[in-house]
Amino acid sequence: MIVKSLDDLIGTERDVRGDVWASRRFLVADDGVGFSLHETITEAGAEQVLWYKHHIEANYVIEGEGEVENLATGEVFPLKPGTMYTLDKHDRHRLKSFTAMRLVCVFTPALTGREIHDEDGAYALPED
Repeated sequence: MIVKSLDDLIGTERDVRGDVWASRRFLVADDGVGFSLHETITEAGAEQVLWYKHHIEANYVIEGEGEVENLATGEVFPLKPGTMYTLDKHDRHRLKSFTAMRLVCVFTPALTGREIHDEDGAYALPED
């Protein structure tokens, strides 16, 4: 059984930060469960273009408001607490945070916790 609290992660290598976000990684590939689980916080006013070419990501908004745009179709979906969205077709998307947002995120395959977004907003294909 794996049990962790947010306090266990803050200030460790599992507390990963970008320009406009922070991600606390509760589960990563080394935990051996086949997916990774994160709490991610985006800053108010943040806008990110992301494209997870090698991962499926599901997100559940627990705080804040924003929107996610499918860049292939132009569809825009409002985000608020209680909203879930999944990038089930490796959708290239724009995430806008009107306020600071807190999300619970699941990735498969699991992230190692050390990934960095490339120029397309993607993570590299996991190594076996």
